[in-house]
Amino acid sequence: MGMSGHTVVIFSTAPPAESTAMARALLARRLVACVNVIPVRSFYRWKGESCDDQEHLLIAKTTEEKAGDVIVAIKAMHPYEVPEIIALPVIAGHAPYLEWVHQETRDDA
Repeated sequence: MGMSGHTVVIFSTAPPAESTAMARALLARRLVACVNVIPVRSFYRWKGESCDDQEHLLIAKTTEEKAGDVIVAIKAMHPYEVPEIIALPVIAGHAPYLEWVHQETRDDA
């Protein structure tokens, strides 16, 4: 494929009021090639209480090399005490799309 490293997808949930700014900041810093923002309803337990919240799920596409920086950036922008930030490797995909992710996250692009 001509790419160094692998493509990574990073998931994070955030309050709807914060998600757009977070996505735009990640793009502006060239840490990600794309962020999908999807409304979701999250059910979870936090500090002994059951929660039911409207959130946005951010699905960010980046490279393995940038994943650590993306995690740090999301944590710095995130209003939650313990935000969900999960990075998963992409094991297969459409080669031109994966190449595009790598091109868009290059520092010299």
